[in-house]
Amino acid sequence: MQSTALSDAVNALAASVAALHRLCDVSRLAGGPDADPLRQLADDCLDAFTEVGRIEAHTAAFKVRLADTFAAATQAMASPAASPQERCAAEMGLVAELACALTVTERTAGAFLQETRQLTEALPLTLAALEAGTISWQHARVLVDETTGLTPAAAATLEAHFLDPDAVNPARGCPPGDLVPSRFRAKARTWRERHHPVSIEQRHRTSAQDRRLEYTPDRDGMAWLSAYLPADTAASIWNRATAAARDLQNPAEPRNLSQLRADTAAAWLLGGVADGIPSPKAQVLVTVPVLSLLGATEEPAHMDGYGPIPPSMARRLIADGATSFHRVLTDPGSGAPLEIQRASYRIPTAMRQWLRLRDGKCPFPGCNNQSLDTEADHITPWHEGGTTGVSNLGQPCRKHHRLRHTTGWKPVNASHDAPPGWESPSGRHYPGEQHDWEAPWMPPANHWPPDVVQTAATPEHTPGAGYGPDTGLPVDPFPDWESWIAA
Repeated sequence: MQSTALSDAVNALAASVAALHRLCDVSRLAGGPDADPLRQLADDCLDAFTEVGRIEAHTAAFKVRLADTFAAATQAMASPAASPQERCAAEMGLVAELACALTVTERTAGAFLQETRQLTEALPLTLAALEAGTISWQHARVLVDETTGLTPAAAATLEAHFLDPDAVNPARGCPPGDLVPSRFRAKARTWRERHHPVSIEQRHRTSAQDRRLEYTPDRDGMAWLSAYLPADTAASIWNRATAAARDLQNPAEPRNLSQLRADTAAAWLLGGVADGIPSPKAQVLVTVPVLSLLGATEEPAHMDGYGPIPPSMARRLIADGATSFHRVLTDPGSGAPLEIQRASYRIPTAMRQWLRLRDGKCPFPGCNNQSLDTEADHITPWHEGGTTGVSNLGQPCRKHHRLRHTTGWKPVNASHDAPPGWESPSGRHYPGEQHDWEAPWMPPANHWPPDVVQTAATPEHTPGAGYGPDTGLPVDPFPDWESWIAA
């Protein structure tokens, strides 16, 4: 079995190398009589980069197969009657030999061997995708990390969601291999939090006990100061420092945004709110399922710029009067926000908040700039007949907003619940990253809390419908949603 797997990995690697040689054949530059040799050369380079990525994935899969075979062969040579101490020594020797062969530390070799075991024993779809070249080694490590600590069934479900197109609930949007690893990690972590067999409330209470401040000296007279805090506290601090830094920016200010953010936070920590440094209110945008808001379920809420948070944290933010919280109407069948349309060029605040909910960040491929640092932009320009609706709006960060208007890059194909993809000057299309929306979980009627009664008949969706004394549900806490849309 292991010999066959190794043979398949070698054949895949050889096929990719042969394809790369074909791409690099200079005879392909001849083209037709009207071919642009420089354009053809640039296209060949991009195609070669893609093929090199497949070769690297094949090579990583080959290393996994080699490590698995080496470990199995070494363990087979060991005496079955060995004591626990002898088995531990044999494992140390195996790791040491692997470290020397790879020219890495024993700690790195041990971690690689553990990743190898998880891929070969618990994540067959991930290893198959790596061997096929559809994901990179970095993507495979994300799946290893995010399934660590899960039961085998939960790990298999998470893996199937992203890698099995025939799964009951496959992932939406672009495939994992089309996302940069950091963005894929964000999606995998969000799904893991939503479906983890242990309640996010319970895990949050345990993790909150580990909150701390850390200090790490660095080179050149510098040091790192980092804090491990509850997500809402950390996000509030970050967004507040960012807003204050933006207020300080002006043509005469020599410091960039990162420097201003650090100086502002230092001034606050050392002396409270210092003279000349603005102290804006923190902005934290939270989306929470209405049943979680009412305490009927424990579905995670979602905090902009972070991801899933415990519903108790979201309820606390609302109870404390967080002015940045907005009630969001979602499609009860899919969990996705619904469309808002405007007929004027001006983009209202409510619609900008909607874009933050839809995109979560700058929609350019691989960009991690969060939604507080983005700028609303018409995809089809207003003067060319474009409307001011969510389906015709993007929110690129300043860098990619400038890229769109100064180069051949352009956003395309946005919808009310999906950010735009991008088309490059060479004509290549890069799909937009989408949220993995899911329909809200509805508890069985006999599991609802005493103060939340499910009625047999579902009323029509009108303002306030479904709440109040006639239905047995609490009074709608946000009865003015129509005026919110019109704001």
